Amino acid sequence: MKLKMFQIDAFTDTLFRGNPAAVCPLEQWLNDETLQNIAIENNLAETAFFVQTAANRFHLRWFTPEIEMDLCGHATLASAFVITNEQGNNSTEILFDTLSGLLKVRQVGDYLELDFPSRPPQKAKLPRTIIDGLNIQPTEIWKARDFLLVYDSEEDIVNIQPNIALLNQLNIDPGGIIVTAKGTANGIDFVSRFFTPQATVFEDPVTGSAHCTLVPFWANRLQKTELSALQISKRRGELLCRLDKDRVRIKGKAVKYLEGTIAL
Repeated sequence: MKLKMFQIDAFTDTLFRGNPAAVCPLEQWLNDETLQNIAIENNLAETAFFVQTAANRFHLRWFTPEIEMDLCGHATLASAFVITNEQGNNSTEILFDTLSGLLKVRQVGDYLELDFPSRPPQKAKLPRTIIDGLNIQPTEIWKARDFLLVYDSEEDIVNIQPNIALLNQLNIDPGGIIVTAKGTANGIDFVSRFFTPQATVFEDPVTGSAHCTLVPFWANRLQKTELSALQISKRRGELLCRLDKDRVRIKGKAVKYLEGTIAL
């Protein structure tokens, strides 16, 4: 059996930036063990698989090298890019049935816009392992799926040096640790980084799903619903976000890095 596979850099229009995701279109579902093994072999933060169920509707699943994820932004963006740019689907809106319910991706000018659930955080307490695993301590602690740690400055976010060995003792699957602060660059409302203990990729380059929590938090804090975000990982990624009641809309671009064939 031969399967088509693409590797897409998401939340960027420049190769080697943003967040890389593998995308495998399928005619029908393979068994879960095979899907997981493909994700392990790809060794990327996420591999997305989809099966078309209607003209503009697809069943979409995401796998890390360790587990199946409940929600993934950059691999959804990458999947929509493949459907519209590589498979010739001209629909202005793509529908995905997922573990997080129905997700929509729309073509908005040069951007693809994700329509994701809002996940507002609640006040929380940090496990001792996270406290000991960060060289700079946050001023506020919140949590939805992921821990959301708020800092005084963008400089703090840049200078955080996580103790990977210590933090890898945590088991918070499928969640992670978001660190965030108000942005200082012109036009950037907030910055963030995202750490995923026990994952093959410890620091995720650009995390769409984390913005399901970041956007409602900063929308409330800054008293605005239109937000420009920058994830300041080594690869960096830009996200244009909007809070729309109980939904978070995230716009980004994508670019193809690789097209190939899997031989099973």
